[in-house]
Amino acid sequence: MLEGLGILITGGASGIGRAAAELFAGYGARVAVADIDLAAAQAVVESIEAVGGSAIALAVDTSDPVQVDRMVDDAVAWLGRLDAAFNNVGVAHPLHPVEELPLAVWERTMAITATGTLLSMQAELRHMVKAGGGAIVNTASNSGTHGTPMLGGYGASKAAVINLTKTVAVEYASRGIRANAICPGVIDTPPIAALAAAGTDFSQIINAPMGRIGTAKEVAELAAWLCSGRSSYVTGQAISIDGGQSATP
Repeated sequence: MLEGLGILITGGASGIGRAAAELFAGYGARVAVADIDLAAAQAVVESIEAVGGSAIALAVDTSDPVQVDRMVDDAVAWLGRLDAAFNNVGVAHPLHPVEELPLAVWERTMAITATGTLLSMQAELRHMVKAGGGAIVNTASNSGTHGTPMLGGYGASKAAVINLTKTVAVEYASRGIRANAICPGVIDTPPIAALAAAGTDFSQIINAPMGRIGTAKEVAELAAWLCSGRSSYVTGQAISIDGGQSATP
């Protein structure tokens, strides 16, 4: 599905990002794995290379425009071209009602999630415009489509990601560039696993008709499809992947 494509993944060292890096490589893509934790990104690269895949690890703090520009330039130099990008960086925050949400928490959440996505897309678009096309996939969240109590900063940052994605889709469609957002529900990633280990039973509280939480690989499969030519007429969408949770009353 992704044979011969050059794809950049941010937040690629763990969770959904790691699952995507390994899956994309398994589908034949050459993958640039970018993360603030370079050692963890390199471990993902080694796992890909161990099964015959092709990948490179890059360090980046996506809230820093200089680092983002360098990361994208380095990725393109190694990949040869940027066919697709999966921007998967984001951060949650401790639970706070809006009136008690600390400004520092708000600013950090927006800087990493919203600004990080903006900076990544700006750098990626510069290369894609020159190349005549490409696909961008951004990780948002169901929390960006409706109110989530105690997570106002997180939800606002993901809503910004969705709006930026739709705006890029409209602005760049005539240049052969597609942009879509993925909105996961509760997914089995390290933060969720830690809560589950502490006794939280998500199957009882998420109200998903499928009765379970999702896997990182399931999200990665959706991202792979959106990066591929098989979704060539899909752009400007925010697609929930949540076991039906968002369809319930």
